Amino acid sequence: MAVYQTTRSEELYLAAQEVIAGGVNSGARGPQAGWVPGPPVVARGEGAYVWDVDGNRYCDYLLALGPMIHGHAHPAVTDAVTKAIHEIGTMFALPYEREAEAARKIVETVPSVELVRFGNSGTEVVLHATRLARAYTGRDLVVRFEGQYHGWADQLEWSHHPDLAKAGPRLRPIALPGTPGIPGVIGQTLAVLPWNDREAVEQLVAERGREIAAILTEPIMGNTGVIPPEPGYLQFLREITAANGIVLIFDEVITGFRVAPGGAQALYGVTPDLTTMAKALGGGFPVAAIGGRREIMDLVSDGAVLHAGTYNANVVATAAASASLDVLAQPGTHERLFRLAERLMAGFGEILGRAGAPVQVQGVGPMFQFWFAETPVRNYRDAAAHLNSPKYAALARALHERGVMVHPSNIELWFVSTVHTDADIEATLQAFEDAVAATRPILTSRDA
Repeated sequence: MAVYQTTRSEELYLAAQEVIAGGVNSGARGPQAGWVPGPPVVARGEGAYVWDVDGNRYCDYLLALGPMIHGHAHPAVTDAVTKAIHEIGTMFALPYEREAEAARKIVETVPSVELVRFGNSGTEVVLHATRLARAYTGRDLVVRFEGQYHGWADQLEWSHHPDLAKAGPRLRPIALPGTPGIPGVIGQTLAVLPWNDREAVEQLVAERGREIAAILTEPIMGNTGVIPPEPGYLQFLREITAANGIVLIFDEVITGFRVAPGGAQALYGVTPDLTTMAKALGGGFPVAAIGGRREIMDLVSDGAVLHAGTYNANVVATAAASASLDVLAQPGTHERLFRLAERLMAGFGEILGRAGAPVQVQGVGPMFQFWFAETPVRNYRDAAAHLNSPKYAALARALHERGVMVHPSNIELWFVSTVHTDADIEATLQAFEDAVAATRPILTSRDA
């Protein structure tokens, strides 16, 4: 009888649980997120690849959930950070010249941004955006969309992936906290609506427009797979907010600098009042930013609205942001990202179609996902029946066995980096074809 041998990843994951709650430092990395029985433990990353402690090499499309837009240890970004540390230091709680250099690159690139402030995480800057909107309008209500994620804070982690049995009617969902420990009273400051539904927005604005400080949205829904905006939807949000004195906030933590140099707002030609940015901004280093119209951001300039943070605009963060934006600004970068990603999307659709598995491949350039669904997914309620799909999990495990790193849950995304090559894409498509063949009985089953 064969004796099962534990892997080094399993051993290290179990050992980590002795000192780290759950053995991981984010809920997206453990068994509850689909890493069963546990996640691979990484030994190192370089370029488009990661290696685990058992010696397995993976072509990486997880990309740390998005920040590694230039792959791992990109020389230009890494060298800029280490040089800045040696030449300048790490942090001072005082201004220094290069933070303005990094800020200027954002202002020159992102259409909505006239002034900017740095932070350290997406959650942080989205929180501040809602504070600014409330201060600017003198109103309290923030509208957000079912299925979107704007960070883990109490004020934001609502109706991310709610239980539909408790979520109320489609046009007027009930605001539900995303985790125990969030006071229910905070829900009174929020209104939740379905994404891609003009009627729902029009009804709420007609009824409560004078209470609404902001409409907060991802311009491309990217935390329930990828659900693009329907044609004209973002322009509709711009028009109805402008007509009713409501601040339009684009959460571009994922889309910023990824789908175009100026983010989704540049891609779709719709300029919000405030924008939040992170992930691709730092190219693998922790940095975030909020920016927007001068008259709103000036509430921070004169101290009327508090914005503070010991680690804000530290040298590591601004050096990384500046270098990451320089790499993204190289001619042809985004065109190449789109070309590689669209080759993957088309290939996945073809392979799954030949296998007889119904699929909807949805994405915008280098961020995409697919659903084992008969019809396109346009909002959270369309997606809910297909989230955490056993079919997808089985396919992800087969891909891991073939050297392709993706998250095991289709809640998350596939990302393509600036260092993936045509050869990587063709090898991934071959691995995908093999993985689909190995899992075809599951993928075509009506019960899974």
